[in-house]
Amino acid sequence: MVLEFVDSSLITFIVGLVMVVVLLAVWDLPAFVGLAIATFAVGLVNAVFLGDFTYGDAAARTATEFGNGMAGIGIPILMAAIIGKSMLESGAAQRIVRAFQSVVGESNSDFALWGSSAVLAIPVFFDSVFYLLAPLARSMRARVGKNYTLYIVAVGAGGATAHVFVPPTPGPLAVANEIGVSLGLTMLIGVAVAIPSAAMSGLVYGRWINSRLTIPLRDTMGTTTEELKQRAKRDMDSFPGVFESVLPILLAVVLVASSTIIDSVLNAPGFLKWVVENRVVEYLSVDISVAQLTSALSTTETAVAFIGDKNVALTIAAIVAALTYLRWSDLSRSVWEDELTEALKSGGNIAAITAMGGAFGAMLAASGIGSYIAGGLKGIGIGLLVTAWLIAAIVRIAQGSATAAMLTTAGIMAPLASQLTVHPAYLVMVIGAGGNICSWYNDSGFWLVKEIGGLTQAETLKTWTVVTTLISVTGLVTVLVLSTVFPLA
Repeated sequence: MVLEFVDSSLITFIVGLVMVVVLLAVWDLPAFVGLAIATFAVGLVNAVFLGDFTYGDAAARTATEFGNGMAGIGIPILMAAIIGKSMLESGAAQRIVRAFQSVVGESNSDFALWGSSAVLAIPVFFDSVFYLLAPLARSMRARVGKNYTLYIVAVGAGGATAHVFVPPTPGPLAVANEIGVSLGLTMLIGVAVAIPSAAMSGLVYGRWINSRLTIPLRDTMGTTTEELKQRAKRDMDSFPGVFESVLPILLAVVLVASSTIIDSVLNAPGFLKWVVENRVVEYLSVDISVAQLTSALSTTETAVAFIGDKNVALTIAAIVAALTYLRWSDLSRSVWEDELTEALKSGGNIAAITAMGGAFGAMLAASGIGSYIAGGLKGIGIGLLVTAWLIAAIVRIAQGSATAAMLTTAGIMAPLASQLTVHPAYLVMVIGAGGNICSWYNDSGFWLVKEIGGLTQAETLKTWTVVTTLISVTGLVTVLVLSTVFPLA
């Protein structure tokens, strides 16, 4: 009788929550096994309550969602494993770390990682940035001998903040398009919101938690702690040059960003017309119309669609990193190949866990929990900005995906944007803030940070989960202050 008064999607969410806590936190099963069991269980509950969801779907759709997850992150994680292994073993990561320290000083190493992560994540998805910078955080820890908690938090906070606030990162770009906000102003406000949010979560909280939580270096991504420490003691002459060291990161970011930026420019309402009308291209002595500029960019987009795909871009970066590893090591080719294979084995485990975490979130989403929560909050009599933040936040906690939470909320709030007394770009920001909150077991990003960073579940909750929550809350507060002082309406 009690079930008659409780929405089925809420029951499904509670079952999923209890399952992952018992399997992963209490029984301490291997992450992939625990997540698989919990995902199958959620599928069975869906089959009980949903008319279009059969018991066979509980198994088949779990496998499908897992496959979809692997399609998105399988190749990037495997190639990131090669990049990480190669940069660490060749000394390239140490070379970059020492270059950072020569500029900002050893005591401010977290600033270098934090700033690099934030800037790189503007044109590129967060996961790609974390793949590339986590080895630098590990090398920084090996070099300094402490502060790994701070370094991993700085990398995570910088990337995660740009990921939800600053176009042309795909999430805020899609929300801005849905609500109909100009890209330029959204970028400016996004930066204004991102800076305090990233500073609070990455630097302030990072230094606070670093003084209270010591996370040791652990073997991960095919590289042992002892190997890292040995390379941290080597002379500079035994490392590749700065350009060769940083080339894999530059290649990955530039190739992925080229596709993202061109796509953003082509789809930004009125941008190309503005470029032509303001004679921007005349500085290049080019006489061109909007149609010609669009055609030229479309042709370029076709050309970079292949190499700008993150799977291909990271593969190219992995090849370059691996060749540097071969050049700067005394390994025979057969031993070098064996070392790369070991890295791929480690990357395969990480990819499997991350994809299953995404499948768990997708099966929760299939229950309709997102729509149930969004519908329940839509009519609450509070300000539209806070309402949008609440909807995005609760949908995110319930089903895991930040992007899905942002797009769900954007669809609900877009028709209400005309009722705002401030510029609708602020609505984009609060939706991004809410969608970033509390990354936990049903978010594939949680498992990515845990596995690549070499953290325990408890350490990931105390660092990454808190960081995403601080970004969300600080972002909301910043938007409320900015919109009050500068409504721009």
